[in-house]
This record gives sequence, C-alpha cells and structure tokens, in this order.
Amino acid sequence: MKRYCWLFLFCFVFTIPLPAQRNSDYGIFGGISYYMGDINPGRIFYAPSPSFGAVYRINLNPRQSIRTNIFYGGIKGNDLDFDNDFQLVRGASFSSSVIEWGIQFEFNFFPYTTAGKWWDYTPYFAAGGALAFLTGPSFTYVPVIPVSFGFKINVYKNMGLEAEYGFRKTFYDNFDGLNDNIDPDHYSWAHNNDWYMFAGLTLTWKMFNNLSSCPTYDDVNDKKKRRY
Repeated sequence: MKRYCWLFLFCFVFTIPLPAQRNSDYGIFGGISYYMGDINPGRIFYAPSPSFGAVYRINLNPRQSIRTNIFYGGIKGNDLDFDNDFQLVRGASFSSSVIEWGIQFEFNFFPYTTAGKWWDYTPYFAAGGALAFLTGPSFTYVPVIPVSFGFKINVYKNMGLEAEYGFRKTFYDNFDGLNDNIDPDHYSWAHNNDWYMFAGLTLTWKMFNNLSSCPTYDDVNDKKKRRY
C-alpha cells in the first residue's frame, strides 16, 4: 500500500506543468503520529509512533500556497495506560497505521519564499481535505479534515525548514475497534469520532530555483534588496 502512495505522489508532482513547478517547493517530512479517541480521550502526544512523508507545494504568492502531501504514521492505544476503573476493566488495545493523502490551502502570516533572503521566517496556518487509509485488522479509508499550524524559516538559499503540528478530524469511530464503548463519566471532545495527529519537521527545497520566477516574487525580492 505504501508503494502505491509514493508512486501516486511521484506521478502527481512530475505531471504538473513546468511553469507551475518554477514557484514550487518539494519536501520530506519526519516526526511522530498519535491517536485520540475512546481509549485516549484527551492526552496530548500519547503513545507517539514514528511518521514520515513527502510534501509538494505550489506557491501562489509570498503569503498563499496550495500543497499536497502523503504522510504515513502509526497509531496505537491501550486501556491499561490509564487509571480509571472503566478502562482497567475493559482492557481494550489496538495498534494500526494510517496513510494520508491530503490537499491543503496554506496561509503565511508574513511574506515568505525560499527564493528570497536567508532567514526569512513566518508562522503559518493550513487547512483542507484528505483521505485516510487505515491499515489495521481490516483495510478501510475515510475522509478527514486536516488542520495544521506551523513555523517556517529559510535556512539556506532555496531550502526551508518547517516545524508543524496538525490534527485530523475524522468521520469514523472505529480506529481503535470501539464504537461508542466509553465510560459515561469520561466523555472526551473526540467522542463519536476518532482523531489522529502528526507533528514534526519538514525540509523543503526549490528544484527550479534558477528559472524565471513569478513577477510577484520578483517584486517582493526587489523590495527586500532595497531594504537591506
């Protein structure tokens, strides 16, 4: 399944017209993933598992972009990790993995480009839609709403580094194998739908940095040169 996901991303990126790629970034992601739901009603960074992925971003202008990503990560939970009597008696547990293909709109709070001045930086926000492929005891896929917050900095010429935390609102209540099987005294904000999260670092680069770029970027870079 992972092979098909990487093949899909490869074909998507390299069939995009070259003019669009001139203002695009490629990236690799590494970090952690974890789950919230009936077993874990609210613990942040509970039972983190390694995650990795790839990102492709089309920069519309220094503040707005559209990106697609494929992320892979593990999710797991065990009632015995919690101290309430209901969960200790229930004793449920699970271990699975999730593959996500998503498209998000990204907004930079400050003008930013990896073709600009070194050490440019900005916080950013991203949201969109995605499909999550769950590879547990049975294979299934569900729609999710990805929302992410992060910080990016231009570390060297056409290279950027991004730190991001993203949560996924799902429309599925069986990631953990439990359908509303929860202690009435321990309802969570995730009740009736399981959630999963990704957090980590992305290293990006601009492959076509030496080609002519968007006039909007040229205007921004000219202003920066005059300023500094």
